[in-house]
Amino acid sequence: GDHTKISVNTRNVFIECTGTDITKAKIVLDIMVTMFSEYCEKPFSVEAAEVVYPNGKTHIYPELAYRKEKVKPELINKKIGISETPSSLAKLLTRMCLKSHVVGNGNSIEIEIPPTRADIIHACDIVEDAAIAYGYNNIQMTIPKTYTIANQLPLNKLTELLRLDLAAAGFTEALTFALCSQEDIADKLGMDISATKAVRIANPKTAEFQVARTTLLPGLLKTIAANRKMPLPLKLFEISDVVVKDPDTDVGARNYRHFCAVYYNKSPGFEIIHGLLDRVMQLLEVPPNEENGYTIKATEGSAFFPGRCAEVFARGQSIGKLGVLHPDVITKFELTMPCSALEINIEPFM
Repeated sequence: GDHTKISVNTRNVFIECTGTDITKAKIVLDIMVTMFSEYCEKPFSVEAAEVVYPNGKTHIYPELAYRKEKVKPELINKKIGISETPSSLAKLLTRMCLKSHVVGNGNSIEIEIPPTRADIIHACDIVEDAAIAYGYNNIQMTIPKTYTIANQLPLNKLTELLRLDLAAAGFTEALTFALCSQEDIADKLGMDISATKAVRIANPKTAEFQVARTTLLPGLLKTIAANRKMPLPLKLFEISDVVVKDPDTDVGARNYRHFCAVYYNKSPGFEIIHGLLDRVMQLLEVPPNEENGYTIKATEGSAFFPGRCAEVFARGQSIGKLGVLHPDVITKFELTMPCSALEINIEPFM
């Protein structure tokens, strides 16, 4: 290292570049060589080297390849929103180190792309350079001729409004991973993986990210497990998407916006979770009746304690469950105290 150290007396510099990608290695070599060539005795001169490949083929590097592109002035003007003449556009591009001149009766601009500009891949990169040279602040601002006033997606708006009120109800929001392990959504909740309709990842890198979640409950229970040292009670909620297989859609899967809340304390606190459900329904302006409101009916669920589980029905359709979690589920998530949970789909309230 000391022998090859560059000092002010160095006269010959050999530039070598190694990489796993030949294209990127060529780009790096070209840029390094052109930068050094500026300071050569004869400026911008480079001595090439012959590289012999293992198969016996030889190649001269650096390539320092120039290439030409043709772009129509109308395209540049249209994309940027200006009305410059072809000659002035050529001048703008030349200022950006892209040597340009007008060809063919002014209906085309020929651009020479030097080896130093590996970022120019497509015509849109040339248009961008013209915009930078023109100056973004100099482009006249106009209102588009089409109606493009954006609006928040109604589902997201409802989610945001619910989040505020759930936080006001004393629950803390959690944001958990959309991917989880097969055990989390099946074995730990006492279900079979085939019954969950879960979307699997073909090549998972870790055991934690094998499938897309079909329920928000495991994420919240893992969050509680990671925060067991915190003072009780722990009241968490999350409103996020779950993914289930659906052969009727073009992508073979469908997202549903679910709301899940968990209460963890020395006593199960079923009444707190039930009260939260009533509060959510009050906010959604759904009355507690069977015809056009919501009701809860006793049911059984593999994740819930027998006799302590109820199904939530809104406007005649089942939207989720609430209840006290089964001791086996609590143990599998490394928790030590009773826990009650509620999970409903909020899309029917749109």
